[in-house]
Amino acid sequence: MTSEEIYYAIALTRLPGVNHGVILHLYQSLGSSQAVYEEHKTRFHWDQALHRAAAEMEFIEKKGIKALTMQDDDYPQRLKECPDAPIVLFYKGEADLNQHHIINIVGTRHCTTYGQDLVCKFVSDLRQLCPDVLIVSGLAYGIDICAHRQALSCGFETVGVLAHGLDQIYPSHHRETAVEMVKQGGLLTEYMSQTQALPNNFRQRNRIVAGMSDATILVESAIKGGGLITCRIAQEYGRDVFAFPGAVGMPFSEGCNRMIRNNTAALITSAQDFVESIGWQTQAQKPDAIERQLFPDLTEDEQKVVCLLQETNDLQLNIISVKTDIPIGQLTALLLSLEMKGMVKPMAGGMYHIII
Repeated sequence: MTSEEIYYAIALTRLPGVNHGVILHLYQSLGSSQAVYEEHKTRFHWDQALHRAAAEMEFIEKKGIKALTMQDDDYPQRLKECPDAPIVLFYKGEADLNQHHIINIVGTRHCTTYGQDLVCKFVSDLRQLCPDVLIVSGLAYGIDICAHRQALSCGFETVGVLAHGLDQIYPSHHRETAVEMVKQGGLLTEYMSQTQALPNNFRQRNRIVAGMSDATILVESAIKGGGLITCRIAQEYGRDVFAFPGAVGMPFSEGCNRMIRNNTAALITSAQDFVESIGWQTQAQKPDAIERQLFPDLTEDEQKVVCLLQETNDLQLNIISVKTDIPIGQLTALLLSLEMKGMVKPMAGGMYHIII
């Protein structure tokens, strides 16, 4: 990604009086932020936005922060599918944001010992079943920070999605954990430096948490809360939502129990429940070596898809498209053909699994 494209992409997000929907439409229809600038030099007020973008470019270069635009292969491809995805993300870390399996774990900021124990047990057991999972949360108090810390302890990579710029950590009590996460995961935000952690920013960041993940797991929630917002967004995106049940009448179990009762979240009680429900292959099921022969009647593009899934099984449509360089529309037809031939099957979360 060129520095010019990043520069204009950042400026796009700072245009005064233009909402995100309009900007995203222009960006997607014209194909690049620089093209939007060239086409609309006189339509929008660019001066202040370009000045702010230049300052941010200097900041991220100095701090070793990556700016990921939608054209970047490192941009979370699952999130890119979402209709309100950010044009630019700022990222500091080493984890692959397009990892094979990605989940988010969310819940109340006032979690009980019961909730903490659920998170610790779930993450620990998941490590044994599916060691290639990226765990995402919001670095907030309660369930979020418990999920991050247990992930670090178990050897998982974990990414915190922030509601402010990368020039600060909120809450400051979690700074030490955040430093560890940069080495074993990362910190991600759509917000530029000098952006404060305002209440609406937390609601906005929840769409990134939901959108970059295959599934959302809710652990303890009152009848209202940020975790429920993340679950609702995940449902709107067509992603899987799971919830742990809690004791009847307990304040921080009401949200989970209601979602389960209303069939808006699938009930799970363990990591085993989760991997079986979502259809992920567990470590115990994975052979040490799998030798498959390609079918002779496959087209060249079908061969590409099969080879990719043989190397890395259970991939999402967008990721397959990026790695094979096959357009989404054409790829959808190819995958349907492979499904009809009994070689590929669709999975939960928009994933595709090779079965030959």
